Order: sequence, then structure tokens, then C-alpha cells
Amino acid sequence: MTSSFRRTAASASILAILLAGSAPPALANASPIASTKQGIATAQKRPWLYENSDVPIDPEWLFGELPNGLRYAIRRNGVPPGQVSIRLRIDAGALMERPEERGFAHYMEHLTFRGSKHVPDGESKRIWQRLGVTFGSDSNAQTTATGTTYALDLPQASPEGLDESMKILSGMMTEPNIVDSAVNAERAVVLAEMRESTGPQSRIADASRKFFFAGQPMAERSPIGTAATLNAATAAAMEAFHQRWYRPENAVISIAGDADPAAMEALVKKHFSAWTVPGKAEAIPDFGDPSPKYPAAAVVVEPGIPTGINLAWERPWRPRADTIVYNQGKLTDMLALQMINRRLEQAARAGGSFLQASVDQQDVARSVDGTFVTILPSGADWEKALNDVRAIIEDAKATPPTQTEIDREYAQFDTALAIQVENQDTEAGSKQASDMVSAVDIRETTVSSQAALDIFRSGKPGMTPQAMLESTRRLFSADVVRALLMTPTAIPGAQEKLTAALAAQVEAAKNARLADGTVTMDDLPKFGPPATVVSRVPAGGLNGMEIITFSNGVKLTLFANDAETEKVRINVRFGHGQQDFSPTNPVPSWAAGYALVASGIGKLGQRELDDLTNGRRLDFGFSIDDDAFEFAAVTRPADYADQLRLFAAKLAEPRWDPAPIARLKAGITAAYDTMSSSPDGVLSRDLNWLLRDKDVRYRTPDKAEIAALTPEQFRKTWEPILASGPIEIQIFGQVKADDAIAKVAATFGALPQRKEQPVPAANRRMRFPAHNDKPLVLRHSGDKDQASAVMAWPTSGGFAASRESRQLEILTQIFNDRLFEGLRATDGAAYSPSVQNNWPFSYDSGGYILVNSQIKPEKIGYFFKLIKDTAANLASKPVDDDELQRAVAPMRQLLSRASTGNAFWMSQMEGATRDPRYIDVMKSMGPDMLDVTPADIQALAKKYLVPGKSWSAMVLPDGVEAGK
Repeated sequence: MTSSFRRTAASASILAILLAGSAPPALANASPIASTKQGIATAQKRPWLYENSDVPIDPEWLFGELPNGLRYAIRRNGVPPGQVSIRLRIDAGALMERPEERGFAHYMEHLTFRGSKHVPDGESKRIWQRLGVTFGSDSNAQTTATGTTYALDLPQASPEGLDESMKILSGMMTEPNIVDSAVNAERAVVLAEMRESTGPQSRIADASRKFFFAGQPMAERSPIGTAATLNAATAAAMEAFHQRWYRPENAVISIAGDADPAAMEALVKKHFSAWTVPGKAEAIPDFGDPSPKYPAAAVVVEPGIPTGINLAWERPWRPRADTIVYNQGKLTDMLALQMINRRLEQAARAGGSFLQASVDQQDVARSVDGTFVTILPSGADWEKALNDVRAIIEDAKATPPTQTEIDREYAQFDTALAIQVENQDTEAGSKQASDMVSAVDIRETTVSSQAALDIFRSGKPGMTPQAMLESTRRLFSADVVRALLMTPTAIPGAQEKLTAALAAQVEAAKNARLADGTVTMDDLPKFGPPATVVSRVPAGGLNGMEIITFSNGVKLTLFANDAETEKVRINVRFGHGQQDFSPTNPVPSWAAGYALVASGIGKLGQRELDDLTNGRRLDFGFSIDDDAFEFAAVTRPADYADQLRLFAAKLAEPRWDPAPIARLKAGITAAYDTMSSSPDGVLSRDLNWLLRDKDVRYRTPDKAEIAALTPEQFRKTWEPILASGPIEIQIFGQVKADDAIAKVAATFGALPQRKEQPVPAANRRMRFPAHNDKPLVLRHSGDKDQASAVMAWPTSGGFAASRESRQLEILTQIFNDRLFEGLRATDGAAYSPSVQNNWPFSYDSGGYILVNSQIKPEKIGYFFKLIKDTAANLASKPVDDDELQRAVAPMRQLLSRASTGNAFWMSQMEGATRDPRYIDVMKSMGPDMLDVTPADIQALAKKYLVPGKSWSAMVLPDGVEAGK
């Protein structure tokens, strides 16, 4: 049975992003529980997915198996309306490859998309676009160690479109175009993908895989393969792999969407029943077991990464009957690990020897049943960090948890599962289709959200302190225990030190457990009397949307509706965002994403806020927009009033705990050099700053600036921002309008009238860099065959030319398609070229069209020539109607799907209480974007893709020059 409610106690999500360079390789993907919508009335026998299982069958799925062995599962789902999501999984991944075939499963994925029985070579992208499919998001595929999954989300799926799509998919599986010309052409693309994905992360992943899976096939099986095997691939060799593994008995089709399941079943039978492959299917190879004869400790040196430690307790993986009892045992294990994670997070927040640490259990690629520990030391003393984390684990192994600790984690898990039940009728069909094939991959079942909750709750009597202790001891017991140290520089004697540290006995920590305590909403700061409503008018957007103004100046955009059952979206926008900061004087805006929230409220610190929100659907997102700061959360009707109290209390009485500042500084500093180790890292650090003509609001701080930040400086910047400027609240979801207005009046309406801080004119200007004849050269310290190139043109901003801003989306999509053909499909010069339109409504200038791609250094000249030639062609000749419609049709479907949810309308209404023009451009978005002609596109290209206004840059490896 699959589930998706794993969550660690760590709330330092900003660290997880900033420190991505130190994270362990992803070893497995958790698969969420499938939920229900509309039932299949016909009673079913126990279907193929539920063999050897006693979990309740999800009646919403229609299961079947064709005479040739292909299995399928189909259900109706109307989220979003009109869409049908199809997943076709082949039980063939990297672990099924022979040594000389490494990378073939992934290579085959590319070939099937390139051309097949019903698709001429290189035409698949165009065919899907004509059906309204966005290439890369609506049509894609993924190859893992154990399988290959083809994904298609077909928007506004007509019977004819579904029939054509299923025909194409069947041809892709049965008769891909495996000929030498296609294999040779696609080789360049696959090698480009390999080149662009190579870097510190991939090398750490490769080293981790070789170490943790030593002696097993998984050690040498990266889905991308090796340059040697890819260069040696021939059509004959690829055909042999296809014949062995692309067989109906290895295939599962999962369909969830807004169509009659019986009609979809008929299409499966129509297009896949004739699929036969001569001979007997090849047996799945033995994936082996962890062996203690290989080293228990290893050290990997990778320049630029933060120091990190991964530990693993490895047990042999064995298939298990996916029973209720088995799942209750897994849930008990998860609770036991969650208690350890909470203790680890508490220690990290206290400023100890590690910035982050977590534990997890994963079944990895049917190769290992493992318990994994990741540690990010806070300084150079990794040995102490390792010892301290192990001490917390030893404490959990030595003494049972208290019932209070169990109840805390139980409440969190129970709430997560209950939320899935509450939101089951808005769960996307794409998610349900993916969840089904994920369950097949890990040899488990899916159940309805209600069944998952029932199974969890029925297991509660067995979740005793003693059961948690036994679970913990079992999870941290294995014949094979391994530790990997990752470090940016060589450390003398590190291998010996790590081996000794792993073998050393560790005393159980004495102060790791969280003290019992009760925190309630009454512990938050108190508010004054509620405000009165001075104005309540229709917003002028959608029917039922209102704008309410309170006597203290707070404004509310309210859209009370039942579009998303048991879901309430809340945004609180205050101040003026980036416009509150000077473009020339730096401030610690970069520190707020983590530190502002983590610093607490009133007398409550981060730990107390964890307890306050535990077992509730309460959240605390924070971001900085161009024109406002924003708190954001998705909550539910039972909790939204307290969510408003939480946000209002943060503005009314913020706490200024210095510990999050210290933790953030250490985390950013540890990961800082990673940004210099690849072209993408350099651009993520510098490009926004450069495109805004070095406006310091968009600059990544240097190490000295990070080190110099004090809690006092942070407070000096942020305290006045929290206390002043306009407040705009958005509530979209399942609420009663009058009740929501009263709740806002009693929270934000009870705040004092806020002083308006005028925005200086200089802060309202956004600049674009001057034209340069020669690209700016930036450098990275990573691989010598990796570079990036960028070219951008200034456009505009504001509302006056909003129609142009929308149609630029179509122009850039056409531009992107042409670059795809020229850079990726033609000769593999680049794998992922990108063209973007950025048009800020909150500024009257500063917009741009941006083209960028990672590319071989020797192809830099070709890249810039191709861009200039493409831009010139778009300006000199109108596009043909087919090319235009292949851009418009997917965009029309994207808008149609997005507009069925509250999140889309909420984002469009941001700022509307301050400037009603946001409502005007929202209402005209569809016609402005989609009613476009070839002449419109040509006119936009002439106006904006002007050679004398472009700005360009390239990121080259140290010591390497660009090709001409």
C-alpha cells in the first residue's frame, strides 16, 4: 500500500534548498495513496493488483488483463475537466540491462518518442502539440533502475483524440523506429543529456550508488548509462533489448480522466490486444543482496560541495504480501522514525554540531531494505556531528518513547491522511494514474484515501511505547552498515577516522527528548477590538468574488466557493515587496525566507509553534514579490480561522530569535561554493542580478556579507516592514462569506491602522542592461565540457501593452520550438534550450525575452548564430498557421486547466485591491493571448527582437575558451 504523508519535523525548508549540494542521492521515490472520485458500479473479483493482499480494493478502479498479459487499471476522474491522463509502464529499467547495454532502457525511451509505426521520424512533438499537449510536461517519460514509464496528459480529450493517442502509444511500444539513422541521430541527444546532467551532484550520486550497493548490480546501473556503451549502441543491439523487454506481459497501462472507463477499456483492447512478441519472456535478473565483505566506510572528495555524511543500515529486499498487518507495521516504523527526526531537528535548531540530520526507511530498487541517515555538519568537526546524531539514535534504541511523543506524531500522520480524504474529489487524474504505476513498480497496492485512514487508525492500539522501541531497534539493525563521508577537500586520514567512528560505541544522548508541554492558540498575542466593514463590493472578476475594506485600512479579496472541497487558500500580502528596498543599498532580504518565519511569534519559539500547528492544517509560507511581501498557506474550513490568527500575530508581535540567523548563515556558507561549480550554478547566482542591470535587490550576497549579518541588523530591516504598509488578504475556497469577513475583522482588522511608507521613485524603476557586442564572460570551476550561453532582449512592463505581454508567450513558445529542433534534435548541441517571456505588471519597464541553454563550449558560436538567425527569421517572415496553432493549442489547454482551480484566480487577483487594472488584464487574458495571428507574431518579433538591443553572456569552464 502506498502513502504520501511522510514528513520530517524539520521546518527549515530553506536549508534543504540552499544545501541541495550536500543532500544524499535520491534512493527511492515515495508513492502517494490513490484516492477516489466516482465509483465503478460493477462488482469485481479480486484483481491482479491485489493478489496476495487483504487491503480493501479501491472500487473506483476498473482492472483488467488482456490475453497477451498486458494489465490495465482505469478510473474516471474529472480533475481537471476534460483531461485524460495515461501512464504506460514497461518493467524494464537500468537493472534489466546487460553490462554492454548500460543506458539502453533510457535510450529506448528516446527512440520510442522519436518515431514509430504511426509517427514519422522526428514528428512526435508536432503531433502531440496539435492535440493540445505541451511537450515535456504533458508528454514525457522517465527511466529508473526498475522501469520505464511513458506519461501523456491529454487535455480536452475527445473520443477521436483518445483513439489517436492510444494508437500512437501502441505503435511506440510495438514498433518504434529502431534503425541506424534514428539511433545515430538520437545518440547525440542522449549524450547531450548525459553531459548536461554531469556535475558534483551526479558524481556524488554515482559514488554513493557504487558504495552503498557494492557487490550488487545497482552499484553500476545509472539509467543514463556510460559514454562507451552509448557510443557503441547499434540498431541491432537496441532491437535485441526491445525484443527482450518490450513485451505485453511486462506492460501496465493506467488511465485516470474525464472519460467513460468502459470506453477507455475498449480502446486498450482495440490497440493493444494484437501486441505479441515471439518466444518466452526473459526472467527478471537477480538484483542481489547487500554483502558485508565490502568496505563499511568510504570518503568521496568533490570540490565545492558542503561536507556531509550518509549512513545506511542495509537489509536484503524481499517482496512482501501487501497486507493490512504489513502496512500497519510500516506505519509504526514511520512514526518511530519521525520521533527521531523531531529530536534531531530540535538539536539542530539549538545550534549543535550539525545543521541538519534526518532518518528514513526506503526500499530501494528492489535491491535494499535500508534505513538511511543524512547529516550536514555545522562546521569542520564532522566526527562530532556523526557522534551526536548516533547518540540521539542510540537513545531511541535504548528507551521507549513516552505516550505523549507517540500521540504527537500520531496526530500529525492522522491529520495528513484525513486531509487526503477531505480533498479526494479534487485530486488530479494525472496523480492517480502515476500513483498506480508507482505501486506496480514497488510491488505494492493502492487503496482509497478513506481505506488508508481506516488502516492507520485501526493500527493505533498496536502503536505502543514498546512497539516503537522494537521498531526502532529493528530499523537500526543490519548485517551491513555503511558510512560515506563527502567532503570538498581531501582530509588526511579521513578513511581511517570514519571507519573508527563507525565502529566506536556511542553513549545514548541524555537530553535529546522533547519536553512535554501544551501550547494552544490562546498563547498567541491578543488582538484589539475587531474592525468594521466600510465597503463590500463585487470584485469585477468572477461571479461571487468580492473586495471588502475594513475600518483600519485592511482589504480582503474573498472568493467563497466549493470548487475545492475542504480546502481554503489564504494569502496575506503586505508592504511593497522588492519596491520597499533600494536598488543600490543592499539589505538582508535574502535571509528572510527562513529566518523571518523561524524566529517565532510573541513568546512562542519555533518548537512551540510546531506543537501549536501539530495535527492541524496550518502552514507558514513566506515570499517576496516585486510589489508585496507574502504569507501563504493552504488550510481547511476547520482551521482557517486559526491560520488567520497565526499570520496576524506574526505582524502584530514578531519574535526575534537569533538562532535561525546563525543556522541560516552556516547553511548558506556551507553550500556557497557549489554555485561556482557548474554553469547552471553560476547563472542561478548571477543572472537575475545581471538582467536587472546589477540592481542589488536581485543580487546573491557574497560570503563576507553573509558572515557580517547580525540578528540586530536583520531585525532593523524587517521590524518596520512587518509594522507598516498596506495589507491585502486573499481568501479563496470553501468558506462562508460572512464568516470569513468576521474572522478577518477579528484578526487583521484588529491590528492598528498601519502607516503607509511611500515608495521612492527610484525603487519603482526596473532596468535592463545595455547592449553588448560581445557576450559577458563568466567562469565556473566544474567540468571542462560544460558551458551555458544567454541572450536577452528588453521588452517593457506595466498594463498599457498587456495584450503584447500575453502574445509574447506565444512568440517565445515558437522560438523555443525552433531552438529545440536546431540545438537538440539536429545534432545534440544542447539538451534543454529554453526561451522565456518575463513581463512585470508591477513595473513599467524591466521586461525581457530570455534565451538560454547549457551547451558545449565549442558550440557557443553556433548557439549565438542560431539564436540571431531564428530571431531575424521570426521578424522577417510570418510563421505558418500550423506552427502558430502548435503553440496556441497547448497554451489554450494550459489556461483551460489552470482556470478550474482557485490557485490560478488567486494569483491573477494579487494586487487587485490596490490597482484594479489587475482585474482588467485577468479578464482579457484568454483573448489577448490566444486570438493571435501570424502577423501579430511577426510584428512582435520586429519590435522586440532587435539586434542592437540584445544583451548576452556565457559561462565557460576555467581555462576554456568559447568556440567561434
